[in-house]
Amino acid sequence: MSGPQSPPLLELRDVGKDYGSVIALDGVTTTVRAGEVTCVLGDNGAGKSTLIKILSGVHRADRGQVLLDGQPVAFGAPREALDAGIATVYQDLAMIPLMAIWRNFFLGAEPTRGWGPFRRFDAARARETTRRELAAMGIDLRDADQPVGTLSGGERQSVAIARAVHFGARVLILDEPTSALGVKQAGVVLRYVAQARDRGVGVVLITHNPHHAYPVGDRFLVLNRGRSVGSLAKGEVTREELTGLMAGGAELDQLAHELERPAGLT
Repeated sequence: MSGPQSPPLLELRDVGKDYGSVIALDGVTTTVRAGEVTCVLGDNGAGKSTLIKILSGVHRADRGQVLLDGQPVAFGAPREALDAGIATVYQDLAMIPLMAIWRNFFLGAEPTRGWGPFRRFDAARARETTRRELAAMGIDLRDADQPVGTLSGGERQSVAIARAVHFGARVLILDEPTSALGVKQAGVVLRYVAQARDRGVGVVLITHNPHHAYPVGDRFLVLNRGRSVGSLAKGEVTREELTGLMAGGAELDQLAHELERPAGLT
């Protein structure tokens, strides 16, 4: 984990992004440190997707700065962000369901042996590396040869996380990894998020669920319509306060009042 005086691994300072007359992000500031999880929370339309695109090099910020190791960066393409150690795992996971786990693990980065016209895919090395890396993350799969499509949603997410860590991710951005999962599978994914954190990776967890964010998060950035309504360390906010920030507090109280059953009715 970084020392208290060292610059954050990744930092956003007053970042803003417009799409024509629409302000998608405005004045967003937060930090991501090695060995910590920064959770970005917000409902649909809060600006989470725009933030992902800026961090992953799909779009550039119109205002403010993105800093990596204390130095300003402006990625012109996703490949530049990936080369700098920023890996993004999207909801669709970019996996091919009918391919084996080990083939998906090395998809686009296949190890080879031999040289020149005799170079070929080193399948044995790919299988062994996949098994070793999954085991190092505490992931116990039945068979690395089974198709990815036979895995549960949580297992597929864990493979994607292990793949990103293996290929040198210093910052791992996870786009709503628990959104379509049940309670047990969400717990599986959060356990592997913690594994990545404990290996020194700076994790950005994008989610709309404060109950998933709070147990694993070290810092929380709450977005509402493109603006930050809070950037808080875990010791500065309770789970209930985080839920209130996300839900709009007063709006949630008003809704609860409206939904109450009148006295005397059964």
